[in-house]
Amino acid sequence: MNPQDSSEITVQTLLALRQESDALRVITEKLRVKEMGPADHIRTKHEVKTFLETGDVKAAETLIKQAHQRTAAHQAITNRMTEQQQRGQQMGL
Repeated sequence: MNPQDSSEITVQTLLALRQESDALRVITEKLRVKEMGPADHIRTKHEVKTFLETGDVKAAETLIKQAHQRTAAHQAITNRMTEQQQRGQQMGL
C-alpha cells in the first residue's frame, strides 16, 4: 500500500489518467478501491466508469472526495472490529 497513490490524487491527475488505455484499472488502484468494503468498491468502480465516459470535472471532484470517505470508513470499521476481537481474546484467557 503506497499512501501517495490516493493522498495526492487530484482532478488533474484523474483527467490525465482518463487518457490511459486501462484507465479504469489505473484510477481504481489510485483511489484504493480494494481497501473499501465490497459495496463501496463496486459503487466507486461504477462512478469511475461514469467519469471516464463524461470527463466531467465536477464528477472527478466528487469521485475523489467519496473515495477518501469510503476508504476511511472501511478502515474505521476494520479497526473497531480488530479492537473488539482483541478485547474478546483477552477476556477469554
